[in-house]
Amino acid sequence: MRLGELLVRGNLVTELDVSAALERQVSQGGSLGDNLVALGAIDARTIERFIHRVPQEPADIQATGIDDTDLLALFMKLVFTGRLEKIGQIADGIKLPQHIVMDLAKLAIERQLIYTLGAMSSDSVLDMRYAMTDEGKRWTLEALTRSGYIGPAPVTLAEFIDRVNMQKPTNERVTLEQVHKAIEKLTIDETIVEQAGPALNSGRAILLYGPPGNGKTSVAMSFASVFQDLIHVPYAITVEGQIIRFFDPRLHIQASRETKIEDSAASPSSFLRETHDRRWVTCRRPFVVAGGELTLDMLDLRYDEKGHYYEAPLHMKALGGCFLIDDFGRQFVSPRDLLNRWIVPMESRVDYLKLRSGASFSIPFEEIVIFATNLNPEDLMDPAFLRRLPYKIEVGPPGLDQFRRIFQMECARHKLALSDEVFDFIVYMITKEKELELAGFQPTFIVEQVTATCRFLGKDPELKSPYVEYAINNLRVRRNTEPRIERTPQTGLASKPAEVKMPADSVHELRNVEVKQASGLV
Repeated sequence: MRLGELLVRGNLVTELDVSAALERQVSQGGSLGDNLVALGAIDARTIERFIHRVPQEPADIQATGIDDTDLLALFMKLVFTGRLEKIGQIADGIKLPQHIVMDLAKLAIERQLIYTLGAMSSDSVLDMRYAMTDEGKRWTLEALTRSGYIGPAPVTLAEFIDRVNMQKPTNERVTLEQVHKAIEKLTIDETIVEQAGPALNSGRAILLYGPPGNGKTSVAMSFASVFQDLIHVPYAITVEGQIIRFFDPRLHIQASRETKIEDSAASPSSFLRETHDRRWVTCRRPFVVAGGELTLDMLDLRYDEKGHYYEAPLHMKALGGCFLIDDFGRQFVSPRDLLNRWIVPMESRVDYLKLRSGASFSIPFEEIVIFATNLNPEDLMDPAFLRRLPYKIEVGPPGLDQFRRIFQMECARHKLALSDEVFDFIVYMITKEKELELAGFQPTFIVEQVTATCRFLGKDPELKSPYVEYAINNLRVRRNTEPRIERTPQTGLASKPAEVKMPADSVHELRNVEVKQASGLV
C-alpha cells in the first residue's frame, strides 16, 4: 500500500488531494509528501509524524534483521510449495522488495539450489524464470522439517516491540463525539458514556458489571469503533530463531482498499522512501473477544507440532487494541487463577512469554483489557484485584422511559404498533406477574417471539393477547411455588392496578378461561 493510500485511509487527506499531488510530482519532482504539503493538503509536521509511523521497506537483506540463511530457506520453501518461477511471484509471497528477492535468488544460484530457465516475453531480469535443482529440493525438504512455516518474512522482536510502543491505544485521544457515534445504535444511560471516555483514554483495565441482558457486551463491542487510528501488525515475528505467526485475518481487519490511488504517472523511484514494508499489515485497532471458552493455555504461545512454529496467543494479538473477557467468572478456569495471570501485565505494562526451549522474552502489554460479568464482582475478585481495575462501570437495567424507547425502536424495526395500553400491560406482566426487572434485551425478545408465533399461525404480526403473554412467559420458567393468578374478564388480572388495562383481544381469551373454570374443565 502506497503512502497516498495510507494517508487517505487515515482520513488525513482526500483522494483528490493525492491525485493533485501526484500530478504536481510529475512536473516538479520531489516526494509525494512534499507535494501534499506544498498544495496545503496537510502540514509538514503531521505528515512527518505519519511517515515515521509507517514501516519503511528494508534497504537490503541485512536491514531485515533476519539471517540470510533463514531468509533463503523461506525463499526456497515458497518456490517449492507454490511452484513459483518469477521474482514478482516470490516477492508477493515473501513480502520483501524485489531487489532483496533478486539478491536471494543470486544466493540460491550460487549454492546451486535453483537455476535460470530464461525469460518468456522480455529481457527484463524480473521476467526471468527459475527452477529448482535436485540439490535445491533436498535442501528445501530439510528446511521444511526444521520449520514448516511458509509465508511472509517475519520481523524481529525488537522491531515488533518498537511498533507496539508506537501504537499504544493511549496515543490516540478518544472524544465525547467519538463515543456517542460508537454507541448511537444503543439506548444506554448517559452516565455510561461519561465514564467510558476517560476509561478508554487511560488505557487501563475496565470492569463492566450488572444484571444480564442489559448490553454489557454490546457496550464493550461498540468500543471497537471508537478508535480511528490505523496500526500496523506483522505477519510473523522471529524470536530466538523461532517463528511466531501473528497476523490473524479474523481479528486484524485490514484497512479498506476499495479506493485505488492511481500513481502510475509518477516515477516508481520517487516512492522508494514512501513505500510501505509489506511484512506489516495496515489494519484497524484489533478488538479480541474471549468468553466462557477461555483457558490459561490460550494465554500462552501455542506450538504447532507438525509445522514447528508458534501461534501468538489471543491477548498478544490484541496489542494496540482491546481484549474483552466476556462472561467473566464462567470460564473453565477459576476466576482467581485467571486474574492472577493478569496482575503483572496490568501493573507493569509488560508480559512474559516462554518458548519450548525454556527461553522467555518480554513484550509490552499495551492494550485495554475489559472484564464483563453479570455476577457480583466482589464474589469474583478480592479487594486487591478490584483496586487494579480503576474503572468500574455499571451497566444496569433501563428506566421506564428508556425501556419504552428501546421497545419503540424494536417495534419500528418490525413495523409493529405499540400502544400505551399494550406497553403498560407488558411492563406489568414483567415486573409484577413475573417479578423480573426490566432489561434491555426484553423488547427484542418479546417482539421476535410474537412475530414468530404470528408467522406460524399464518397471521399478520401484532402485539396482542395471547401472543404477548406467550413471549413474556418464556422470559423465565414457572416456579412450582408460584401461585396461579386468577383472571377476570373485566380487569384481566385480579391483582393488577386499575390503571393498567388489558389489550382488548385478551378479554375474549380470559372469558374463555373463566367459563372453563366455572364448568370445572380447568
